[in-house]
Amino acid sequence: MPDVDPAWLPPGVFRALGTRRTLIRGSGRLVETVHGEAAEACARFGGRVVRDSGPGDTTDDLVLELTGSDGSDGSEAFTYEREGGLTTVTASGQAGLLHGFFHVVRLGEDAFRGERARETHCPAVALRMVDHWDNVAVHPVMGQVERGYAGGSLFWADGRARGETERVPAYGRLLAACGINAVAVNNVNVHESEAHLLTDRIGEVAEIAGALRPYGIRTHLSVSFAAPVLLGGLSTADPLDASVRAWWAEATERVYESVEDFGGFVVKADSEGQPGPFAYGRSHADGANMLAAALAPHGGTVHWRAFVYDHRQDWRDRTTDRARAAHDHFTPLDGEFAANAVLQVKHGPLDFQVREPVSPLIGAMPGTRLAVEVQATQEYTGQQRHVCWLGPMWSEVLRFRPEGEGGACVGELARGGLVAVSNVGDDPFWTGHPLAQANLYTFGRLAWQPDADPDSVLDEWIRLTFGPEETSDPVRLRGGLHAVLDGSWRTYEKYTAPLGVGFMVQPGHHYGPSVDGYEYSPWGTYHFADRDGIGVDRSAATGTGYAAQYVKPWAEVYESPATCPDELLLFFHHVSYDHVLHSGKTVIQHIYDTHFEGVTEVEQAREVWASLADLVGPARHARVAERYEEQLRSAREWRDQVNSYFFRKSGVPDAHGRRIY
Repeated sequence: MPDVDPAWLPPGVFRALGTRRTLIRGSGRLVETVHGEAAEACARFGGRVVRDSGPGDTTDDLVLELTGSDGSDGSEAFTYEREGGLTTVTASGQAGLLHGFFHVVRLGEDAFRGERARETHCPAVALRMVDHWDNVAVHPVMGQVERGYAGGSLFWADGRARGETERVPAYGRLLAACGINAVAVNNVNVHESEAHLLTDRIGEVAEIAGALRPYGIRTHLSVSFAAPVLLGGLSTADPLDASVRAWWAEATERVYESVEDFGGFVVKADSEGQPGPFAYGRSHADGANMLAAALAPHGGTVHWRAFVYDHRQDWRDRTTDRARAAHDHFTPLDGEFAANAVLQVKHGPLDFQVREPVSPLIGAMPGTRLAVEVQATQEYTGQQRHVCWLGPMWSEVLRFRPEGEGGACVGELARGGLVAVSNVGDDPFWTGHPLAQANLYTFGRLAWQPDADPDSVLDEWIRLTFGPEETSDPVRLRGGLHAVLDGSWRTYEKYTAPLGVGFMVQPGHHYGPSVDGYEYSPWGTYHFADRDGIGVDRSAATGTGYAAQYVKPWAEVYESPATCPDELLLFFHHVSYDHVLHSGKTVIQHIYDTHFEGVTEVEQAREVWASLADLVGPARHARVAERYEEQLRSAREWRDQVNSYFFRKSGVPDAHGRRIY
C-alpha cells in the first residue's frame, strides 16, 4: 500500500492471520481481494494461503469459504465459528466473505483461541455511505473540499481526476475494513465542473469506481437538478416534462455503460441556491421520482436530501423557524416517493450542531425510505483542529426512539441507509488530526451495528491503530487515549454553545466564537438573548410550534421547560437567566461554569497526550500536540467571549468570583 498512514490497518494487525495456514474457497473479484490480503499477510509473517475446492486439510487454521454458486447474490452477511482448532468464515456473497475476512483481522489472536459457537453477522443497514463534499476544481470560496479539514481532495486535483493508483484503493480498503460500502465522490453543491461528471466526464468517475470496486465500495455521484439545461441544451428541467425525463434516462444509461455497478445519484435541490422542482411548481416527490425512474432499470437509487429551508429569513419575524422546515416540506409527501428514492435527512433539524434534538422527520414518514445523515467532518465541532470524538453523539441519535419506549429506534428506521459527510482529504494522516480517524471508523462500525456500544468501538479502533507492535505499552496508551477521547464531545460542548443553542460561530468559515454571528442573519436566528433571558421559544403554546412536530411522549417532554432536558432547554425555550435547571444551577451559572470546566478539561487532555510521547510515533504525536495547542487557545477564546457576552447581557456576576470579562 502507498506511503500513507495505515490508520486502523497497520501491518501488525495481520500477524495472527499471517502466521497461519489459510484455505480460501470460491472465486470472484472480491474473493481475489481476500486472497491478496491474506497472501500479503502470510508473505510478511511466514504463513501460507492455499486455494482449494475440495475437503479441507488437517493443517488448516482458517477456512474462508464462499458458499453461493457464484457469490453474486449481493449478501454482506457471514458466519464465523471456531471448533476443533479450526476457524471458519462462510458467506453466500463475495461481499460477505470480504467482511468476514476483516472480522478475523479485527479479532486478531482471539480468532484462533478456544471454541466459539457459530455466529451470524449481518449489517443492520444495507447502505453505509460516506459523502465527499469535494469540488473537482478549487472553488473561490469553499476551496477544494467544502467543509473539509484534511487538505485537498482524494479524488480530484487541478480540475481533473487525480489518477491515484494506490491512495484511492487504500482508502477503499480502510472503508471496507470498518463496514462502509458506498462513496459519493463530489460535492452536493454541484458547480459547473462537477455537473459535467454526469456526461462527458463520466470516464473520470469510472476511474475512481474502478479503484474502489475491489473492496466492495459502490460509487455514487452528486448531480445538479438543472443538468438538462446546463448540459443538455434543454430550455427546462421540469421533472414532468417528457423531454427532460428522456434526457435523464439517456444520460443515466450512459453512466451505467461506464460504471456497471454505479450506486446512484445524490441530489441537493431547492436548498441554499441549488436548483430544484419548485421552479416549475412541482413537488420534491416529483423531482426525486423522475430520477428514480431513470435509475430503476439499472438497480440504482436516488438520495434526495431533505435539507430544504428558507435561507433568506427576516430575523425580526419570530414565527419563522428553520428547524421546522424539513418536517413541513416533506411529511405531506409521505408515500409519494418511488421505492428506489431515499429521502436523506440530517440527524438534527438544523445543521450538525454540537447539540440538537433528533429530527422529528425521522419516524414521521413510515411510507418513505429514509437515510439518516451525520457529519464526520467536524464543521461545527472543531474542524479537526479540536479533539471531538462523535461516537457518543451518534449513538444517542441512533438509539433514540421517536415514538417513545417500545417504538423503533432511529437505527431501525433508517431503512434507506446511514450516511456521513466525509472527514478525509489528501493529508498524510487522512483526516488532518490523527485522532479524527476515530470518527470515520466509529461511523462505519455504528452503521453496520447501530446499537453497538460506542466505547467498545473506540476500544477496537485503539487496539487496531495502536496494537502491541505499534507501541511499547499498549495498556498505558489505551488508558491515555480513552482519557482524551471518551468525554471530548461533551468537553467541546461545554466551552462552546450551551444548553442546545447553536450557531454561535464566526459566519462563513464557522470556526471560533461569534455569539451574534448569525443572530441577525437571513440564515436564521438562534439564541434571542436579551437582558432578561435567552433561548428560542419553539413550544406549541407560545412559540413556533416546532415541539408539536414530535409525537407523544416527546412533544409533551419538549413543550414545557419543566420537563425539557437541560441540554436542549434553550433550543426549545426562552427562559430567564435565573431559571433553575434540573441540575440545580441557574442558566447563567451553568454557562459560566461549563465554559471554565471545558477549558480545564482541554488543559488536562493536553497533559495526558504529552505524557504519551514515548508510546506514539513522533510525527503522529507532534501533529496531535500541535492541534492541542490550537484547541486550548480556541477554548479559552470561547470561554472569554461567551462568558463576557452573557455577563454584559444579564448583569449577573459569577457566583465563584472568577474574572469573566
